[in-house]
Amino acid sequence: MNELNSLNNLNNLTTDPVVSVGRIADHDGKRVSLKGWVYNKRSSKKLHFIQLRDGTGTIQCVVFVGDVPPAVFEAAEGLTQETSLTVTGTVRKDERSPIGFELGVSGIEVHAPSVDYPITPKEHGTAFLMDNRHLWLRSSKQHAIQKVRNEVVMAIRQFFYDRDFNLLDAPIFTPNACEGTTNLFETAYFEQKAYLTQSGQLYGEAGAMAFGKVVVFGPTFRAEKSKTRRHLTEFWMVEPEMAYCDLEQDMAVAEEFVEYVVQRTLERCKPQLKILERDLSKLEAIKRPFPRITYDDAVKKLQGLGMDVKWGDDFGGDEETKLAEGLDRPLMIHRYPAAIKAFYMKNDPENPKLALGVDMIAPEGYGEIIGGGQREDDYETLVAKIKAHDLPLEPFQWYLDLRRYGSVPHAGFGLGIERTVGWICGTPHVRETIPFPRTMARLNP
Repeated sequence: MNELNSLNNLNNLTTDPVVSVGRIADHDGKRVSLKGWVYNKRSSKKLHFIQLRDGTGTIQCVVFVGDVPPAVFEAAEGLTQETSLTVTGTVRKDERSPIGFELGVSGIEVHAPSVDYPITPKEHGTAFLMDNRHLWLRSSKQHAIQKVRNEVVMAIRQFFYDRDFNLLDAPIFTPNACEGTTNLFETAYFEQKAYLTQSGQLYGEAGAMAFGKVVVFGPTFRAEKSKTRRHLTEFWMVEPEMAYCDLEQDMAVAEEFVEYVVQRTLERCKPQLKILERDLSKLEAIKRPFPRITYDDAVKKLQGLGMDVKWGDDFGGDEETKLAEGLDRPLMIHRYPAAIKAFYMKNDPENPKLALGVDMIAPEGYGEIIGGGQREDDYETLVAKIKAHDLPLEPFQWYLDLRRYGSVPHAGFGLGIERTVGWICGTPHVRETIPFPRTMARLNP
């Protein structure tokens, strides 16, 4: 009851409508109230300029000594960074403002002070900022990155919804490996062993046989002992799977998908990308068709550039960066050696040494953002592949059922959200693209 009374009291501090900074243009010339936090403040003898943020934007609130009672002017003078408050005043146009408006203040109500806020405008080290990630998210650049992430996720969902894909939620606990057994997080599951999912793909394939086209979207986990700027141990992935689909169709969907996500995000997040000082011309260039190259030709190109690569090697970050160098849009590399791809990948009937797979490499050194391909649809071949990869057959019996009962050609791919957001934002490290990153050395906050 006390919490409810407190909430009612808070809502009744003023009779003026409570609005958001993001919708301030709808209230030009009107008295409104804004609820938020002090982002910054500067003062003179007669004026206080309060930068108030509320999650939808930041606006300058001007407190003039002649417009407010002495107690309000004094309260404004004592405001500190991240103090929570309600500010009442009149919305007025201001061409100097980044959002085109400011608030002429008539009243201030402080809800809770913020004393000795640890993240100040001075430079801080990465370790300090990551230790205070729960607060660092409030800063303008980190806030902008998360806004872009939100738009990327919305674009992903809209793309697949508009194309009649059915959302399929795959389990987080799994009894088997999808991408190999060396990077699994093992956990006790009552009297059994279970693993945190590496991918929802296998379950997506079951969904494709039921619904035709599905999309799995959720967190995935890789126990990779990697400390590069491209890797996290926990990340989000979107994985469409399509029945009656081959590699060529799969690549066409991936192209269309990435173009859509980038262009929609560019259209709707220009203020955030401006804060991040992103070169928008780089994103404007992400239009189909994307260049394509076979693995064979990629090896030859790398060898021609003097890199120590031989046929059969998988590509790492350096190779991916070199292959995409000078391109203004993603590069699609297809038909890798079957020996370096997962057991579920279908071999190329024209050359069984190759897998019908594709990786999409983002330009500007951001590396692989998509991995996918056509899945093995023949029962006996899949059994042989599982055995060849030294995997137990029993946990895959349900997966083999998909080949026993009405098997069809099918394909799909997975796109990593964090790498994609990092590329769109121009962020140097993937750890800044997720609210609370998990790496080899970080489990807190």
